[in-house]
Amino acid sequence: MITFKNVSKIYNSSGKQVKAVDNVNMTIEKGEICVFLGPSGCGKTTLLRMVNRLVQISDGTIDIGGKDIYSLDAIELRRSIGYVIQQNGLFPNMTIEENINVVPKMLGWDQAKMKKRYSELMETMGLNPEEYRKRFPWELSGGQQQRIGVARAMAADPPVMLMDEPFGALDPIIREHLQNEFLRIQKDVKKTILFVSHDIDEAIRLGDKIAIFNKGQLMQFGTPDDILANPKNDFVQDFIGSDREIKRLTLLTVKDLLNKGKKAIRKSNIQFEADDSFVTPDTDLRTALSELLSSPSGEVVIVDQNHHPLGVISFSDFDLFTGVHPTTLKTVIQ
Repeated sequence: MITFKNVSKIYNSSGKQVKAVDNVNMTIEKGEICVFLGPSGCGKTTLLRMVNRLVQISDGTIDIGGKDIYSLDAIELRRSIGYVIQQNGLFPNMTIEENINVVPKMLGWDQAKMKKRYSELMETMGLNPEEYRKRFPWELSGGQQQRIGVARAMAADPPVMLMDEPFGALDPIIREHLQNEFLRIQKDVKKTILFVSHDIDEAIRLGDKIAIFNKGQLMQFGTPDDILANPKNDFVQDFIGSDREIKRLTLLTVKDLLNKGKKAIRKSNIQFEADDSFVTPDTDLRTALSELLSSPSGEVVIVDQNHHPLGVISFSDFDLFTGVHPTTLKTVIQ
């Protein structure tokens, strides 16, 4: 658990005091992902870097697991917190294995333990341990380097991870893939993660909680659904956009739609070919809606994990969640 109590950061600039972070209070529970969201210069990265004391607190306290971070040795604190930045921060003169084992080596792990941890992490990241062991960062693609950066941050199994726009420099396809991998890994490791982003869609996709900032102040803190359903003020409403009902579809799945609507799934006479568009019960509703947009029939087949048809969905099924008439959905999502 991470608790921010009246946390502020004040800089002196041209004889004036500027509050980069202004009296922030919030608590992130153990195992949650909290996304810090807001425009450039809103204080989110400054607040993130205050957690591992790369930026000093001017006022207030930050507790991790009930302990004030200033009661801990700064070096030990940083070794116990994984840190991932947008530029990945890999050491260009070190091999991939050496990069991943930087912190374990500092902690005095033996070679056998480090080698085993390296292999575990590479497999978790979907990369072949032997193929990359002796390669250097400059030999890898941007997406591969970012995975190595995440693996390095996880190497010593820290309970807390700080991630500063780790996927921001990647193209949309690789970014979405790494977001999916990130969520898959988090299901297993259950780290407490503070994640800086400026992208509302990324925040909705990844966050258990979202903290929205403006000019150093915390504007709203809550679950993605809470914030989308009930923006606290005009700034939050403008920041999340006028299509917030469509954005909420990301938080729901085809299964949710069918269960909430108590819809009797039509199963008979389903025509489904292997190369046809389809969704699964776990597909989020925004993706399902995109599939519907490209469907000539205005219907998409639901299939199970073996690609056996379970039923169909159509535009009319979405009215329960969006409050937007089905005939206008095409216009709203574009």
